[in-house]
Amino acid sequence: MTTGVPSQSPLLTVEHLTMRFGGLLAINDVSFTARKGDITAIIGPNGAGKTTVFNCLTGFYKPRVGRLALDRDGRLFLLERMEGFRIAREAGVARTFQNIRLFSGMSVLENLIVAQHTVLMRASAFTVAGMFGLARYRNAEKKAVELAREWLDRVGLVAQADAAASSLPYGSQRRLEIARAMCTRPTLLCLDEPAAGLNPRESLELNQLLLEVRRDTGVSILLIEHDMSVVMGISDHIVVLDHGTLIADGTPAQVRADERVIRAYLGAEEDEALPVEIQRNRKAH
Repeated sequence: MTTGVPSQSPLLTVEHLTMRFGGLLAINDVSFTARKGDITAIIGPNGAGKTTVFNCLTGFYKPRVGRLALDRDGRLFLLERMEGFRIAREAGVARTFQNIRLFSGMSVLENLIVAQHTVLMRASAFTVAGMFGLARYRNAEKKAVELAREWLDRVGLVAQADAAASSLPYGSQRRLEIARAMCTRPTLLCLDEPAAGLNPRESLELNQLLLEVRRDTGVSILLIEHDMSVVMGISDHIVVLDHGTLIADGTPAQVRADERVIRAYLGAEEDEALPVEIQRNRKAH
């Protein structure tokens, strides 16, 4: 695997994204870029439009206004024009969800193998080669198992390979979901609140895992997160939304000091409404 080094060239360019649901303006003319090799966080109060942006990027929603361009190895994909399965398969965008969506009845290992179904189906000539056990399918199946075991090792779940996914502790299920997404060999890994429900120790372990994933694979990461220890600890770039509008876009240091971010999180004059990292920065000044 290659080493991931943050680049100045954009991987994802979002231009004038606007999304309406009837009379509700959920996303209002939002533009930002995510660079190759960077970890980019999208933050904001509840209802800011963060998940709506993710849903537009991954094909769950089809925005009528805006351009979502992803550069994969020199080939430009306009995500707003693509079906969801093509965004994942061709553009290389993988996603996890705020509410864990593992295949609970399958084993831990099977969850990672099924993530590679596109490769396996092609190798099987859409079941024919698989039915007859032809060499190309056996080779593809062997590689799929090897990749699955590699990711189980990375997330510390080798010993649980044959256990049902539903039997894992909550934090382990979070790591398994990330491993499953990485088995698709993505260009862009989109994580929707990966630290939700984790205790402080597990959040620190998540930070380390994501930094290692970026370093070892070169994958770019786009994450939505409320846990500021995760956001400020690993992000190269932060985008802040409030009521569907972009109010800040910059480095963690720039965002911590931005009065618009402070006001959006406050909503009142109580510092307790702010994320801890922003509270500390405000007191320091």
